Amino acid sequence: MKYFHSFVGAAIMAPGRRRATPLAPEFVRPQDGAAKQDCESRAALRWLARLRPALARPRPVHFGDNLYSQQPACEAARAAGGSFLFVRKPANRKTPSEYLHGVALDEIRETVGRGAARRVHRYRWMIDAPLRDGSDALHVNRLEIEIARPDGKAPSRNGFVTDLDAARDTIADLDACGRARWKVENETFNVLKTHGYNLERNFGHGRETSSGALAALDLPAFAMHTAGDLSKPHGAARAVRPEPGCASSSTSAPSPPTMSSPSGRPS
Repeated sequence: MKYFHSFVGAAIMAPGRRRATPLAPEFVRPQDGAAKQDCESRAALRWLARLRPALARPRPVHFGDNLYSQQPACEAARAAGGSFLFVRKPANRKTPSEYLHGVALDEIRETVGRGAARRVHRYRWMIDAPLRDGSDALHVNRLEIEIARPDGKAPSRNGFVTDLDAARDTIADLDACGRARWKVENETFNVLKTHGYNLERNFGHGRETSSGALAALDLPAFAMHTAGDLSKPHGAARAVRPEPGCASSSTSAPSPPTMSSPSGRPS
């Protein structure tokens, strides 16, 4: 028998920057008076509501995977004073994919890299598409990005929905911001799992909040180590690793909504 606990985590990051700084988590657990089991989507909405005063001033761009490209999460991100740029998989979200069928989209292509690393980037976008069926649907800007070899082989495709301006001079920046979401997973949660913080094994399963308390101690420890690396002279930074005796903890692997710093805004 296995027990596990999970939380929704977030981190501040920006495209082109290596480091990601973790923020306070929101744990997925039964809420007082709730008739249904808690889930990641509800925890994310609570996270946005709880941090709304702190998020309003920097006006961040919230990144997240396909789970968050639904109207409640998009509206919550805007209500918190920020913008959103969420992954949108056509197979999982029929609208606005059906809305785009047969429509001639704006498109640009550019070639990036040299030699074997050369790739052709194809960007397509549509302005003011409905996020879902119904008269109350939020209207968003829909982006589609395809990256392939010059001969057209081995293409990778991705899509996003956003409330940021999508135009010929901003579409590449939006794509860079959207794909930078993986920095949160790679530079934050993978480090917490594999560099001595023991995020996935804190042995804190208790009757109430033992595991959550131990996991919460990991994040400020990692943030302090990150701040220490950032304060070093240029070129002297090292991989973030905990010092002996630092608190370590874990939860199950989170799938977080992420947010960029103000410098990560494409506008």
